Amino acid sequence: HTAAFATRDPRGRLSGGAVRACGREATHAQGSCTAWARPATTRAAGALDALMWSYDPFTAWWPSSWWNSAVAVTAVAEAGGADAALARTFDVNRVAFPAGARSSDPIDGHFVSRAIDDSAWWGLAWIAVYDRTGDPRYLTEATTIAGYVHGFWDTGTCGGGVWWDRERTYKNAVTSGLYLRLTASLHRRIPGDTVWGARARTAGDWYLGSGLVNAAGLVNDGLTASCANNGQTVWTYNQGLGIGGLLELWRATGVQSYLDAAERLADAAIARLTSNGVLVESCDTGTGSCDDNQKQFKGIFMRYFGDLAAATGSATYRAFAQKQADALWTGDRDALNRIGQRWTGTAPNVTDWRTQASGLEAILAAG
Repeated sequence: HTAAFATRDPRGRLSGGAVRACGREATHAQGSCTAWARPATTRAAGALDALMWSYDPFTAWWPSSWWNSAVAVTAVAEAGGADAALARTFDVNRVAFPAGARSSDPIDGHFVSRAIDDSAWWGLAWIAVYDRTGDPRYLTEATTIAGYVHGFWDTGTCGGGVWWDRERTYKNAVTSGLYLRLTASLHRRIPGDTVWGARARTAGDWYLGSGLVNAAGLVNDGLTASCANNGQTVWTYNQGLGIGGLLELWRATGVQSYLDAAERLADAAIARLTSNGVLVESCDTGTGSCDDNQKQFKGIFMRYFGDLAAATGSATYRAFAQKQADALWTGDRDALNRIGQRWTGTAPNVTDWRTQASGLEAILAAG
């Protein structure tokens, strides 16, 4: 019953502190303590506090991954907390940075760089913060970023699609899915818009006809130089972005075929990207481990899968989302509410703020 004074300290890490209880008998010099624990009123609150513990309030990001921080911003905004940290992240990081300060690439200001997908992640992040706060400066920034990304839409190769990098070397699923979700999201939030809506419709039609989705309903990594499906790894976040982009386009247009396509991607994921009903990444099976980017892929999938579950009211989708949250909370969480890469907790497992953001998004998807 001791008050948890240390769990929220604005002078330190903003939130996420751990506590323990210690005591001794009055007649003895030695005492003992419980294990450290991080109190939480809900799963989402516990996961959010643990994520914010890794946030640096001075440099205003999660060191040291640039696009991954954008994904963490989105998760925090959707969790409904840490508004001051979100605002500080925006204020500190919208300027230019030299190579090595935030990314191996220079950041040109307004969260854009030569990595077009990285830029788009920040666009989606500020849309999430706009939805959370209603502050128009975030929507303005997202629109600025989207304008930059749109500059790499190119019909001269493969009939459309967005280049992955400024050098225009690759058209891939992640950048295409990001652009689709971003353009459709802007259309739904900008009163009277016609420009972004038209771009979203074009992007959605191109996506479905591009060959990115294979015969099994799974999204491969990208296209070859001859504009065919390259057969490379099916990453869960590409599957999720396809779901999220098509779902948002359905909301924007009311065209049923876009929702049907999103559901086909979701059904394929349930059938083919799971083990015993729990989502797995190809890098976290057997003795493998995922790199710092791949650690966040499953959470991104669940962000958009959960959005689909809420939009459709599907009992099947809701049950799947709940199973993921239950699995990681019971099998992949320690006393400090830290969540690992493998949601069933099997070894070898890794835990850091990237896996934490991923787990938080799975919890939020369950509602």
